[in-house]
Amino acid sequence: MITPARLSYGVLALTIILAGLLHLGTPLLVVLFAYFALRQLFYLTKRKWLALILFIVVVAGIAAAAVYFTRAALLALPDVADTSIPSASAWAQQRQIELPFTDFESLRAVVIDTLKEEAHYLRNVAHFAGSTTAVLVFAIIGIVAAVSLFFKTGLDPYRNTHAVQNNLYSICCDEVSTRFRDFYRSFATVMGAQITISLINTTLTAIFVVAVRLPYGPLVVAITFLCGLVPIVGNLVSNTVIVFLALTVSLKLAIGALVFLVAIHKLEYFLNSKIIGERIRNPVWLTLIALIIGERLMGIPGLILAPVVLNYVRVDMLKVEVGTAPEPTRVAGSADRG
Repeated sequence: MITPARLSYGVLALTIILAGLLHLGTPLLVVLFAYFALRQLFYLTKRKWLALILFIVVVAGIAAAAVYFTRAALLALPDVADTSIPSASAWAQQRQIELPFTDFESLRAVVIDTLKEEAHYLRNVAHFAGSTTAVLVFAIIGIVAAVSLFFKTGLDPYRNTHAVQNNLYSICCDEVSTRFRDFYRSFATVMGAQITISLINTTLTAIFVVAVRLPYGPLVVAITFLCGLVPIVGNLVSNTVIVFLALTVSLKLAIGALVFLVAIHKLEYFLNSKIIGERIRNPVWLTLIALIIGERLMGIPGLILAPVVLNYVRVDMLKVEVGTAPEPTRVAGSADRG
């Protein structure tokens, strides 16, 4: 019969594999991030219900900010286009490049015509809408699951009512809970390193924002830090915001911001490898390989989970003691017979 400990390792491995195969990396990350945030708020408040209230306020604030900024971006897009397209047209004319648009209306017409030429346009739109809806639903489910775990952990809440206390089911539940608890601790360790990376990224971005006098500088710096707490994805969001704001000033500034952010993005790969690698005590090359493999297997969620899995494997293997094999006994006189 398989031991409960071996079964628990199989359950954890199967969970990670299924998350990759079934594209469920996002809800898994939502559970981890939400539980991490709840735990940090609990350390500050010492009250679970107060931590939950603050968590709901933070989530609602983030959602409201996302909706507000998206709406503002859509409303400001025509003005941004009218400001930047003349600069782009002048730049193209100097280099004898003919652009298919001259203002926002012609740009929109080009985009619509291009999309209509795609054979699978409607199917792609429907697929995108369905995927977005699924992500939102999974995110809500992940938050609810994290809140449930926060208030009552364990897979066997009615253990004291069983006739046989040390039954196989309860022991297996204990082992599985231990595996996932250790996995969460690895996630929390990596997140601690991510805060350091976010501070470095925010500092460099703040220098750039002040140097070029980007509009809404303080807000941009705050968004950069908050988004930087989410590995990889957060930087993509903050980078989009910065390029958009730079585009409202001039096309040249937007190109400069894009070049700067691409350099920062490449630097972050090495920051992730160096800082997270030192935090979890893995060599840089091994962390880089884990990031690449994670991205190939699961996309962006794989990039975030790769250092977590790597740290978990290392920590768990350190708990296993391997005895030194005894040296073979030499038979008396064997050397003489040789």
